[in-house]
Amino acid sequence: MLSILRPAVTRVMTPLGRTLARVGISPDTITLVGTFGVVASALFFFPRGQLFLGTVVITVFVFADALDGVLARMTGKGSVWGAFLDSTLDRLADASVFSGLILYFVLKDDPEIVLAGVALFCLVAGALVSYAKARAEGLGMTANVGIAERTERLVVALVGAGLSGLGVPYVLAIGLWLLAAASAFTVVQRMVHVYRQAVVR
Repeated sequence: MLSILRPAVTRVMTPLGRTLARVGISPDTITLVGTFGVVASALFFFPRGQLFLGTVVITVFVFADALDGVLARMTGKGSVWGAFLDSTLDRLADASVFSGLILYFVLKDDPEIVLAGVALFCLVAGALVSYAKARAEGLGMTANVGIAERTERLVVALVGAGLSGLGVPYVLAIGLWLLAAASAFTVVQRMVHVYRQAVVR
């Protein structure tokens, strides 16, 4: 859904990509730095209750996900390995964001176990969304459908966390419940889409 913003993001990232290309930094390096930054930030700031600061820092590193692709196209160093590395580490980054939120809910003075469970469901359902697409493509089909792709999931989680960190009540809880429902719906959408390709001719 938010993939329509990719061209605009690419235009913004292009000047930085040129600078990195000139100094010889590889796309894989950007991928690794971005992932490490997201993981470290999510697991450091969120459990401590620093939701707004954590969201800002994580968002900076998330943009590396767009930058590595821009750099790969500009330098001609895109590769099958790079695509695999990027997709695999995306799963790690996503898991760290929701793990950080789970720890935040559990470690509060008044633990919110239900919301921790919702965040856990979002983590698992998000992994299923990505797996369904990858497995379908591995079988020669497509599953590029759904309302809760990776970008949407990250935006909802980070916006909710950031606004909650600024004191906006209930926004994180509402965002996680909506995201849980949207992720589950997307898994079903992709299963139905693959079923129609595989069984219904």
